[in-house]
Amino acid sequence: MSDIKKTLAIVDDHPIVIEGLKALMKENLAFDQIVTFTNGKDFMSFLASQYVDLVLLDVTLPDMSGIDLCKQIKACCPDTIVLGLSNHAERSIILQLLDCGASGYMLKSAPADELLECIQEAQYDEMVFSSDAKKILTRPGGRHSKQLPSITKREKQILQLLAAGKTTTIIAGELHLSPFTIDTYRKNLLQKFEVKNTSELLMLLVKENLL
Repeated sequence: MSDIKKTLAIVDDHPIVIEGLKALMKENLAFDQIVTFTNGKDFMSFLASQYVDLVLLDVTLPDMSGIDLCKQIKACCPDTIVLGLSNHAERSIILQLLDCGASGYMLKSAPADELLECIQEAQYDEMVFSSDAKKILTRPGGRHSKQLPSITKREKQILQLLAAGKTTTIIAGELHLSPFTIDTYRKNLLQKFEVKNTSELLMLLVKENLL
């Protein structure tokens, strides 16, 4: 086992950021190998032939989004730890990355010691966030999937049929209910989730993995 190298990968399209991170990691963390990539395609080619223990992943890359790349990484290497490291400070982006299997999220503005601490904790299967990322996620007034209303089995059935592009009349026929009943369900769901129309409702539910 001693000859197995521990590898950390940095995937970011800014060379200056890459060099700074590489120097910081080499000096402070016990990885045998630190590899760097400026796009998702090159990283996935490398991952196909060599195991990577931990990936520091930017959300914006020239050939794909970091969210899509995270999904690909976890699909082929579920044990690889993925940590978002980005300037993006939107709650929705953080949540999307976590939904794709990331083990945490750090903003590039975080102090070096905070980044190092997060990376070390993530290796013990901890979910980690830089303090600014934590503030974004716990800010009052923001939506999180756990704060959203729950959906009944019947509501989910109707929503899935709406998402498939079916009309009220067709849904009513399939579920043996009246069109009026289907319309009432739909209106109640719009009120329940505080959205203006069915499209907004479906987008929200897809984003929050409730559909």
